[in-house]
Amino acid sequence: MSDYCREYMRYLGIAKTERRSYAESVRILEKAGFRELSQFKTLKPGDKVYRGYEDRTVMAAVIGKRKISEAGLKVVGGHTDAPRLDLKPKPLYEKGGYVYFDCHIYGGIKKYQWLVLPLALYGTIVRKDGTKVQVAVGDGPDDPVFMISDILPHLGKDQEKKHVTDFFPAEDLDVLAWTTYAKPKKGDEGDAPKGDKPALVEYLKKTYKVDEEDLLSAELEIVPAGMPREVGFDRALIAGYGHDDRVCSFAALQALVDASGEKPDVTASILMCDKEEIGSMGSTGMQSSFFENTVAELIERQEKDARDIMVRRALERSSMLSADVTATADPHFPDVDSTGNSARFHMGPVASKYTGGTSKGGASDCGPEFVAEIRRVMEEGDVKWQMAELGRMEKGGGGTISQYMARFGMKVLDMGTPLLNMHAPWELASKFDCWQTYRAYSAYLRIK
Repeated sequence: MSDYCREYMRYLGIAKTERRSYAESVRILEKAGFRELSQFKTLKPGDKVYRGYEDRTVMAAVIGKRKISEAGLKVVGGHTDAPRLDLKPKPLYEKGGYVYFDCHIYGGIKKYQWLVLPLALYGTIVRKDGTKVQVAVGDGPDDPVFMISDILPHLGKDQEKKHVTDFFPAEDLDVLAWTTYAKPKKGDEGDAPKGDKPALVEYLKKTYKVDEEDLLSAELEIVPAGMPREVGFDRALIAGYGHDDRVCSFAALQALVDASGEKPDVTASILMCDKEEIGSMGSTGMQSSFFENTVAELIERQEKDARDIMVRRALERSSMLSADVTATADPHFPDVDSTGNSARFHMGPVASKYTGGTSKGGASDCGPEFVAEIRRVMEEGDVKWQMAELGRMEKGGGGTISQYMARFGMKVLDMGTPLLNMHAPWELASKFDCWQTYRAYSAYLRIK
C-alpha cells in the first residue's frame, strides 16, 4: 500500500493538468511496452496498444483472446481534468496599479476556497507557426507563486453580510501577476500609479519567446501550488489537488500495466478522458466519438473489417467500471449524509448503483445483474469495498461519464475512491482506499 501510494503521489504532483496527466500516462504505458495504435497493422492476443487524442484523452488496451466484435471489452474509464481557473484569451489587464491575469472558472468550485492561496500556472502556448511553449511556474523550489487577494476582516463588514455565492464575484477571481508600478512619464507624476503591463509582456517575450498576441492561442491554467502531502500523525490520508479524478485514472492505468503481461480472455482496456467537469463536451470529452472510433480501429485491425454493426455489437457486449470519485461522510455535515448509505474512509472504493440528483436525474442506474457480477469479482479478488450513495436527496447531486457509456447498451457501474473536500483546491483521500481502488480495477480486468 505504501509503495503504491508513494508512486501515486509522485504522479499526482506531475499531473497538474490534463495535458501533463496525458504525457505522464503515455510515458508509463510506453515504458510497460505499449505502442501507439498506428504502429499496428494487425492485432493479436496479448498486444499492448494505446491511442491518444489531442494530448488530453487516451485509451489503452491489452488485446484479449476473444474478438472484440464478439465479446466486447472490459473498460475502466475515468477522467483527468479537474476544477480550476483558466486564463481568458486576452488575460492581461491593469487595475489600480497592478497587472492581473483575467480568469474564467472551469468546473464546479466554491469561489472563496481559491482566495489567498498559493497558485501555480501551467499550460501550453501555441504560436502562429504551430510551435508550442510549455509553461510551468509555481511548483519549482525557486519559482514564484501567484495569488488572488481578499479584503481584510477589519474592513470586510459589508462583505460578511452578503451570501457566500455573492460576496466575491466570479469576475473578480483574477490573479496577481505583476505589481511593480510603471515609471511615471514626465508631467504625469501626480497621476495614480499605473501597472506595468508592458514590463510583464516584455518578461513573457524574453522568458518564453511569445508576445501578447500569442496568448490568444494558449491553454493556460491556474491550479494550487504545492505537492501532495501526507495528513495526520498516522499519515493515513493524502492531501492533493486533482484527486478527482486522477486517483481513479491512475489506479486504472496501474491496474492495466500490471495485467499487461497476461493474455486476457476479453480485451482489457482503460479510458482516461477530458472535460468531465464541464459536461464531457468537446472533442476530448465522453460525448465525443473518440471511444467509438477507437473501438472501430481496434476491430478493423483484428478482422480487417469494422462495419458499423460490428462496432455497435461490440459496444453492447462490453462492460465498464466508471472510475470516478464520490463523497465520504463528513461528521461536521451530517445533514447531507444518506443515512446508512454514506461512504466512509478506510473501507475501500465505493460502488454507486446510480449517481445524479434527487429522483436519480442524470443517472444511468446500473442493473442488479451487473452489480451482482461485480460483487462476485470483488469477493474473488479479496477486495475491500463498500456500496454507497453520493448524499441525501434534495441536497444536491452529481454525475459521472457512466451515462454516456451506458447509452451504447453496455453494463456500467460507478466505482471509485471516496474523498473529503471534493472539488476544493486540496482534496483528501485515504491511502487504504486508493490502494483498494487499484486492487478493485485489477480484479475486474483480470477475473473472468
